[in-house]
Amino acid sequence: MADAAPSPLRTTPLHSAHIAAGARMAPFAGYEMPVQYPQGILKEHLWTREHAGLFDVSHMGQARLRGVAPLAAFEEIVPGDFINLKPGKQKYSLLLNRKGGIIDDLMAGRPDDDGLFIVVNGACKDNDFRVIDRELAGQVTIERLEDRALLALQGPQAAAVLQAHAPQCASMVFMDIRPIHAFGQDLIVSRSGYTGEDGYEISIPAKAALDVWNALLSDERVRPIGLGARDSLRLEAGLPLYGHDLDETVSPVEADLGFAISKNRREQRDFPGAARIVQELVEQPSRIRVALRVLEGAPAREGAQIADAEGAIVGVVTSGGFSPSLKQGVALGFVTPANAQVGTPLRVIVRGKPQSAEVAKAPFVPHRYVRKHTS
Repeated sequence: MADAAPSPLRTTPLHSAHIAAGARMAPFAGYEMPVQYPQGILKEHLWTREHAGLFDVSHMGQARLRGVAPLAAFEEIVPGDFINLKPGKQKYSLLLNRKGGIIDDLMAGRPDDDGLFIVVNGACKDNDFRVIDRELAGQVTIERLEDRALLALQGPQAAAVLQAHAPQCASMVFMDIRPIHAFGQDLIVSRSGYTGEDGYEISIPAKAALDVWNALLSDERVRPIGLGARDSLRLEAGLPLYGHDLDETVSPVEADLGFAISKNRREQRDFPGAARIVQELVEQPSRIRVALRVLEGAPAREGAQIADAEGAIVGVVTSGGFSPSLKQGVALGFVTPANAQVGTPLRVIVRGKPQSAEVAKAPFVPHRYVRKHTS
């Protein structure tokens, strides 16, 4: 019997715009997505750090969770405090399995009083929504917002660019989320992103995505940026990528994401995998995610072994590459707690050759989030 034909790749509402701009397209999370544009990943990366980069992230999963008490219900599957989440705010959180492993990382916010607005990773969204539906059946309903696109405008000039079209965004600070009427459309705008830079994520009706994309690109400060530079930017920012640095075997403590576990939830121990996670908070897990600077040779890629100064294998690289900002190799990976202190000398094994590395303070490039309104 012949194997079933692979499912055709899905496309975002901006697919034609990427093709017209000369993007190199590739499969990602079941979609055909732009990896880079003609200027190349290095220039796209540095442009975002210096100006404003525009990303199509419409492959991500957007949804509304509604019910009698959706915030309380949501706490049954994540370790954060959402009951007390105020309108206009969002949080980073983790969808957990019953063993305390990470099913996905996500953003969840209250742009208004219409339940909870969540954004999950594109490769995980179908499973995420199945899990939420199964675990919270009878408490929440899920409306998947398949008719909406998602853009990310990131970089030091992103705020000035967006505020020229939507002045009401000026008063927003990091992790604010609001309904905004701009470009003649009803948007959901959060001041957040995945690059370490200041910027916004903009949820748009799919039918208007091309108009908004073109309007933003008409500003000389803005260029389109592909997934290649998105990855190098998030790596410099020390941000994990699901399916690489996070998976269902990794706990929030191992992943160095303890900030996503609210203090009162730690005390209540009322989230999936709480027994394991609280024990790891007290006793340390067997592995910890760290940042690494590769001090010589080629960048260490995912799967490269990490050795201590004596040559014993103590971990593995889960994300790695060349940092355009630092002009050296950087990586994220897991090591034993004894080798997790900043400054610890290590070796990464690249093509069978040990190369000098050291545990670094994350992020590699300082975050530039706007946390306080200054005007």
